Amino acid sequence: MSLLESFLDPARVSLKICGVRTRADAEKLVALGVDALGVNFWPMSKRYLTPEDATWLRALDGKILRVGVFVNETSALPVRLVRDGFLDVVQLHGDEEPEDAEVFRAGEIPFFKAIGVKTLADLARAPEFQAAAILLDAHAPGIYGGTGEVFDWEVASDFRRRNPTLPVLLAGGITPENAGLAAMSVQPAALDIASGAETSPGIKDFGKISAFLKALHR
Repeated sequence: MSLLESFLDPARVSLKICGVRTRADAEKLVALGVDALGVNFWPMSKRYLTPEDATWLRALDGKILRVGVFVNETSALPVRLVRDGFLDVVQLHGDEEPEDAEVFRAGEIPFFKAIGVKTLADLARAPEFQAAAILLDAHAPGIYGGTGEVFDWEVASDFRRRNPTLPVLLAGGITPENAGLAAMSVQPAALDIASGAETSPGIKDFGKISAFLKALHR
């Protein structure tokens, strides 16, 4: 089973820690047994990392699923980072439409599509992306890369019931205290955590990360 297949395995809820900025933090995630990490390549993000400063990602090949987060980016950069062995998965976290993902589908490059959720209507076109997974986050127009706010998990559960073969990643305001409830309520493939695993943007709190793993019975 590949890292991506393991990450999306419905038999358990995986953990993805997003906004990783250093190799040291990434290696600690590997040591703890975290399934995936996200690196934010959107220049306006508080957790932004330049591609030139992210070359350490290559050394983690095969150790942890490496996800690159992009917002309304042309396809050239994410495709290059995957082809050059720095990333395993592309995460589209902007206003992309299903048509914008054709280059990834055609190139057989795995990708996740993040969608801000207010009601089920926001997810009407989600299956059209043919993404490896859909990441559900709080609806916040003009704010990209996560809000740290919880949305109505019943919408996520409803989407899962309507699309039983499409893996769902759950994000938005998840903490060690509510992670178990989130996993039980929605039964996502994974929880995607940024601010809930930090002391400040980009500064990871490994006590919290260990608590997330415990909450997921890992």
